[in-house]
Amino acid sequence: MIPYARHLVDEEDVEAVVKTLRSDWLTTGPVVEIFEEKVAEFVGAKHAVAVSSGTAALHTAMYGAGIGLGDEVILPPMTFVATANAVLYQGGTPVFADVDYDTLLIDPAEVEAKVTSRTKAIVAVDYAGQPCNYDALRAIADHHDLVLVADACHALGAGYKGKKVGTLADLNVFSFHPVKHITTGEGGMVVTDDDESAAKMRRFRNHGISSDHHYRAKHNTWYYEMVDLGYNYRLTDIQCALGLSQLRKLPSWITRRREIAQRYNAFFGSISELEPLRVSPDVLHAYHLYVIRLDLDRWKADRATVFSALRQEGIGVNVHYIPVHLHPYYRSRFGYRKGQYPVAEQAYEQLISLPIFHGMTDGQFEDVTQAISKVCECYVETA
Repeated sequence: MIPYARHLVDEEDVEAVVKTLRSDWLTTGPVVEIFEEKVAEFVGAKHAVAVSSGTAALHTAMYGAGIGLGDEVILPPMTFVATANAVLYQGGTPVFADVDYDTLLIDPAEVEAKVTSRTKAIVAVDYAGQPCNYDALRAIADHHDLVLVADACHALGAGYKGKKVGTLADLNVFSFHPVKHITTGEGGMVVTDDDESAAKMRRFRNHGISSDHHYRAKHNTWYYEMVDLGYNYRLTDIQCALGLSQLRKLPSWITRRREIAQRYNAFFGSISELEPLRVSPDVLHAYHLYVIRLDLDRWKADRATVFSALRQEGIGVNVHYIPVHLHPYYRSRFGYRKGQYPVAEQAYEQLISLPIFHGMTDGQFEDVTQAISKVCECYVETA
């Protein structure tokens, strides 16, 4: 089975982890700070705050944005549930704004329509690795005095109008899960240029305590204070050693992902029944996912049948995502129903994510395209 995504760990990565395992610090040590500095340098941000997962990073960003009880946060329904859940963790209310049909990125016009006196922040989700329309979103945020958050968990290494993802919002969130561009096993990061937010988020990841063990050891003190209610969201030195080693290879890995995407684009240019998502000319896509849309009017099968057929051919396709508002928890708690966000809902019925990862071989690519051709021959309507 060729998976839709896969990590790549080499001997250099293993050696970096082993070196840290043999050191004096396994967690809250110097490698964490070095990893933060290197990620901040890579994206061009002032601060980076490492945490234990992408979800923890989203939660930490909501805390950094000052989200509290009754605050509304606007976000797209076409995302993983963690984006919305992080708002709930802080007592806020997720408010969904539908997505653009061509890109499945949050539609700025829909965002503007959802702003109320209770709105505190906007979360832009860089779906599949394509940055959102940050000029339009920034204009809305500034006009209404809102915090702009980038859920860039798909988009490390991407760019928008010459600027790197990680510098496009007030708070920018990355994930280092194994299916992402680099991995720390589990892990995440929030990057920002705001000094106060960075300091708050560092406390938040460490139980709300004003200093960590490494700081106290360096300054020969035992004293610490808990100044807020936080969580244990710390990322270990072991994980950061892996992340540092992987980060050095990220540029070449992004290049490989783009090469695979361009080959897919050329392949689908002759198959009108399958359509890749549109890519804006203003962006550099990071291609965490390669998503196609089925023109179901031209198929003798629904998406589930096509999905199953590709899996039977050894292609580990996936679907991203079930719109958040359609999950049972959100339906029962907030009363959401089908039909409220028609663009996201229609897309969900049509989407399939194809394999794309930096370790993908040319032979695997050929296997995928041959399987797609075979399935098309079986299920596409002929004139």
